[in-house]
Amino acid sequence: MEYKFWKYQGTGNDFIFLDGRNDVSAIKDNTPVIARLCDRKFGIGADGLIILEEGSEHDFRMVYYNSDGSESTMCGNGGRCAIAFAKFIGLAKDSTVFDAIDGKHAGEILEDGWVELGMINVSKISNLKTNVYEMNTGSPHYVQLLKKGEALDIVDFGRKIRYNDQYKAEGINVNAAKMLENGISVETYERGVEDETLSCGTGVTACAIAYNEFMGNKGKNSVDVMTKGGQLKVSFMEKDGQYFDIVLSGPAVRVFEGVIGV
Repeated sequence: MEYKFWKYQGTGNDFIFLDGRNDVSAIKDNTPVIARLCDRKFGIGADGLIILEEGSEHDFRMVYYNSDGSESTMCGNGGRCAIAFAKFIGLAKDSTVFDAIDGKHAGEILEDGWVELGMINVSKISNLKTNVYEMNTGSPHYVQLLKKGEALDIVDFGRKIRYNDQYKAEGINVNAAKMLENGISVETYERGVEDETLSCGTGVTACAIAYNEFMGNKGKNSVDVMTKGGQLKVSFMEKDGQYFDIVLSGPAVRVFEGVIGV
């Protein structure tokens, strides 16, 4: 069987997209096939695979798989790319509401081509150490804010945290954030990919919130975030330690399309 696919990337976080209105039963929930398609030497190559299906109550449903073939929790950059792809194939307009594994999301394509994605509210933030935080922004994240001049190997550090006794059963994404003059820079080790990715939307969101907590800022805020794949922005409202109206903004680019046999 041959399948049409599209490749998108959001700040270097790249995804294979399938139109789920077609028969994709040979791929959906097929862990070995998805892993092969995401393989950068033997397949198309991607950090994940996303299927867009017709929505029952909203415009569409996003089904996301990690590059190892496992169905995953929410992906922020994948969600932004899904909005762009949904418009391209006629499932949505510039403004949309869709369903993902963590619930309902609203999004919008802006005039400059950036895509805004509404994220879930964040109400439970664990401050493990002075500069270490844990939270769920649609996916679970461990955030370490680096001190001035401090550096670490995100792959080595990420694997140590992800596979320690506390996290190895479910896994956790691991982030290191450096404070800049204007905002932060972020590196992320992603579970399911089991390596560093150039960008992680839910990780960037977690780092922005951790940075805000560390700095003691209250009320409305936004944080500019630099990743190895490019620039993102996270805006939010905060009240009594509760974060809501969280929006992740950044580019979403169609790279190429093709046909592959399965």
